[in-house]
Amino acid sequence: METARETRLPDLIADNLCVLLAGINPGLSSAADGHHFANPGNRLWPALYRSGFTPDLLSADREQELLGLGIGITSIVRRPTVRAAELTKSEYLEGGKQLRQRVLDRRPEWLALLGVTGYRAAFDAPGAQVGLQPETIGTTRIWVLPNPSGLNAHYPPAALATEFARLRIAAGLQDRSGIVGDQA
Repeated sequence: METARETRLPDLIADNLCVLLAGINPGLSSAADGHHFANPGNRLWPALYRSGFTPDLLSADREQELLGLGIGITSIVRRPTVRAAELTKSEYLEGGKQLRQRVLDRRPEWLALLGVTGYRAAFDAPGAQVGLQPETIGTTRIWVLPNPSGLNAHYPPAALATEFARLRIAAGLQDRSGIVGDQA
């Protein structure tokens, strides 16, 4: 697992996506596995399904299917760690600059940051809350979602799915799962 600290996961990205999801940084298990959000305790995949972003429950090894749904994945900071607390303030700020450039280059409609703490640190937005942000990057709107880590006790699975569904609806995407419908 320690050798995964040197691994850099490639972005799952394309031009003109509807939503580009940006995690804080890859976990060591994800880097070792070679897929985003590969830790079994991470709740990203169930949240995407329960909120209607995906037609069925995907797993990390099926991440490529997201591109066909107009969804991509990147990270603020590329360096894998066990916990985001291992990251430095300068890594967050540099990661925020690099993320802005990726967004300007790729032009997704929405940038969805997975975790308000990461957004606050990378974008120097100490008062930011979950939801739509007033800032844009070019024409890309920014939405902050709760961190889907299993360590985030503030958002149980149903509340996490509700927040993801709020973004899906704002982005104008239909409910692909049939679970939530067009209202959250």
